Amino acid sequence: MQIKINTIQQPDCTLGVLECDGLRLFTLELPWKDNKKDISCIKEGVYTAFVRESRVNGTVIELKDAQGRTHIQIYAGNYTTQIRGCILVGNSIADINGDGIPDVTNSKKSLLQLLYKAKDFKQFKVIITRG
Repeated sequence: MQIKINTIQQPDCTLGVLECDGLRLFTLELPWKDNKKDISCIKEGVYTAFVRESRVNGTVIELKDAQGRTHIQIYAGNYTTQIRGCILVGNSIADINGDGIPDVTNSKKSLLQLLYKAKDFKQFKVIITRG
């Protein structure tokens, strides 16, 4: 299994299209701020990932070897205010809360779809590119 995320930088966030074995979702990250912990999206690259239980975020996909960062996860959430340097996933992009910053919708359902694809794999690749 392989997850590909192609992202586009925005002034207030990073938006992406995630593709995995016929599944197409959208991602939301913080804007690029020199890969600083908790306030920046992560660098583009190829990461090894695995599914795990997070005390804070429930079942997540976690990326290993994120240069200069730890515990980078793909998890359920809708708003940039819910992100601490990780990646949210949803089935569309909309300004749900009216703050002018894009959000992702139906995040819990979208994450479940992605986790279902990953259920039989101990490890897999996540490839992040910047468009």
